[in-house]
Amino acid sequence: MNASAPSPSAAPGPERKALDQVVIRFAGDSGDGMQITGSQFTQTTALAGNDLATFPDFPAEIRAPAGTTFGVSAFQIHFANHDILTPGDAPDVLVAMNPAALKVNLPDLKDHGLLIVNTGAFTDNNLRKAGYTSNPLTDQSLEPYRLMEIDVSKLTLDAVQHLPVSQKESLRCKNFWTLGLMYWLYGRDTAGTIAWLRKKFSKRPDLADANIAAMNAGHAYGETAELPSEVSPFTIDRATLAPGEYTNITGSLATAWGLATGANLAGLELVFGSYPITPASPMLHTLANLKQYGVVTYQAEDEIAAVCAAIGASYAGALGVTASSGPGIALKMEAIGLAISTELPLVIVNVQRGGPSTGLPTKTEQSDLLQAVWGRNGDAPLVVLAASTPSDCFEMAIEAVRLATRYMTPVFLLTDGYLANGAEPWRLPDIDAIAPFPVTFRTEPEGFHPFLRNEELARNWAVPGTVGLEHRIGGLEKDYASGNVSYDDVNHQKMTWVRDERIRRIADHVPEQSVALGEDSGELVVVGWGSTFGAIHQAVKNARRSGLPVSQVHVRYLNPLPRNLGELLGRFKRVLVPEMNNGQLVKMLRAEYLVPAEGLNKVSGKPFKISEIEQAIRQRLES
Repeated sequence: MNASAPSPSAAPGPERKALDQVVIRFAGDSGDGMQITGSQFTQTTALAGNDLATFPDFPAEIRAPAGTTFGVSAFQIHFANHDILTPGDAPDVLVAMNPAALKVNLPDLKDHGLLIVNTGAFTDNNLRKAGYTSNPLTDQSLEPYRLMEIDVSKLTLDAVQHLPVSQKESLRCKNFWTLGLMYWLYGRDTAGTIAWLRKKFSKRPDLADANIAAMNAGHAYGETAELPSEVSPFTIDRATLAPGEYTNITGSLATAWGLATGANLAGLELVFGSYPITPASPMLHTLANLKQYGVVTYQAEDEIAAVCAAIGASYAGALGVTASSGPGIALKMEAIGLAISTELPLVIVNVQRGGPSTGLPTKTEQSDLLQAVWGRNGDAPLVVLAASTPSDCFEMAIEAVRLATRYMTPVFLLTDGYLANGAEPWRLPDIDAIAPFPVTFRTEPEGFHPFLRNEELARNWAVPGTVGLEHRIGGLEKDYASGNVSYDDVNHQKMTWVRDERIRRIADHVPEQSVALGEDSGELVVVGWGSTFGAIHQAVKNARRSGLPVSQVHVRYLNPLPRNLGELLGRFKRVLVPEMNNGQLVKMLRAEYLVPAEGLNKVSGKPFKISEIEQAIRQRLES
């Protein structure tokens, strides 16, 4: 979208009530198309010029029994006429397509929130599978909410009965009936979704027609039905965005684009070795379509083969990249140790998810920080970075490439399921304005050995096959002066120190830690990393509006830590560290700087709510 484009006209109908923001959650069975519904509403909302943030919530089961709470899929979108950073604490509107979706999501709905229920799915069998002992539509348990009971299933069948599609195919259109109603309720334009459906079902135009008919019927229902007196259509004005061309971007897409851009800025071919795993797989899907930009993708037979292929590519003079989630990262660790020993550039993206072991494959967590910093045998230091928002994944992916190639080291880039799947508007950057960092390979044979170092202790990089620079590297310890295999105890002590010092010196060439919000000293500072940024920022902002003395610091460089971080934290009386783990950064800060850091830990598979952090801030300051 373009920020200077005119706003689409609102749909005709009753007078619309102006809102400044709203949070909507679509919820249904994993086969009900909730992710498609949410994605289309997101695209349309972006075109309308609102700022937005999304949170897709997938079931962990590949195909849980239909109608059970284990199979509930949800998509939450927060959109506004002002800058926002989170998908919202609690929905103002809940669309529940079946009893299980209602059971799982109703506790999050705000009091007096709008509840839209597909009564066609509230059969005795579905109520039983969802764990209900009575029908919530008739037992007065929904009285705290503004309830709209609509037989979406029947109305969808009525809308498409004239089309040559089966009853099963017709019922699959009910998500678009619901989408049409929500488009009417919030004044969204249906044209973009119609075009998308025509393209998606170009080989089955009858399915495109059926979904469009269902969507139009839902839209018309809003226009013509006699709605409850407390339900009215709404409008939300455009957000004030800087002029430019925008697109909706997820963390996975931004990471993939950032890696490709970073390789281009380094003047290298990118070789992406990967093995499919939730929620890291979308990067492979994206990079596989970027062959024209010097990107080679390799889907290996397992995680170990994937990282070893990437290391081989780096040895051959390309940029090796691999990506996975916690379990896959554990499998890659021995090979990552090899990359540390051979001092080859390698970027490892860890899209964190709930653990341990297989854990919660589709839920978000930040529990791999200590694994990234210290999770290898021997003293094996490397660089660890973390992105803070979906769009920040682009910048931090470029930074990962820059540091890997400049210092000849593996670099971890930590994201998580919340960042990877979440979306926000992103103004397309001017790529020509990003400073390149071209790699210089060793070509001079005189005095060469593979572990000659520059003033930053980075070894020279020679492409195999260069005449006079024939060499071998491997996992055994090397002699500092020659690069040959060495078992000398004094030499091993020196090489261990050199590998550690090389990483420590990187702190002199990355930005000093700044304060994201508030003063640089005072009563309380809230320190975060990764995807907690948005919730912390809004919580601190709310607390400061109430006059509370609190600041925010958000750390993107986790190893080495910024050179001024300890001194900065020491200027605050109390340090609060919210993390989606059981306390990992807080351990690092206490160990490194001896500051009285306190943890605020959440490991529910869901991101922090603003209110949770704001409450913790008030408790600390009141005590």
